Amino acid sequence: MAKPPPGTILWHDLTVNDASGMRDFYAAVVGWEPSAVDMGDYEDFTLRPKGGEGVAAICNARGGSADMPKSWLCYVVVASLQDSLATVNALGGDVIVQPQRLGKGKFAVIKDPQGGVIALYQV
Repeated sequence: MAKPPPGTILWHDLTVNDASGMRDFYAAVVGWEPSAVDMGDYEDFTLRPKGGEGVAAICNARGGSADMPKSWLCYVVVASLQDSLATVNALGGDVIVQPQRLGKGKFAVIKDPQGGVIALYQV
């Protein structure tokens, strides 16, 4: 797969207290097919359209995800996470989840000056 260009919405996560319950809710409402992701002593879930690739995840609010917002969070590709976070701070936003490794890249969660929350992801 080619590296997605900056500005691409790459993924969506929902972090909640009961991922299994929300897995069933969205499977019924949207038709997504869930796949369990072993997290050790619990499971999170990847979601995909029937026969398709994963497009989202439902995660339990535990471990590194404990402080994630309890709403759908989209991940947007940026060219440089470090540069983007510096710009967030310069323009009056806040970094609410510090940079962390995720897959082949790294991400951080920011809040814009009006309270909107989004994840920035550097591949």
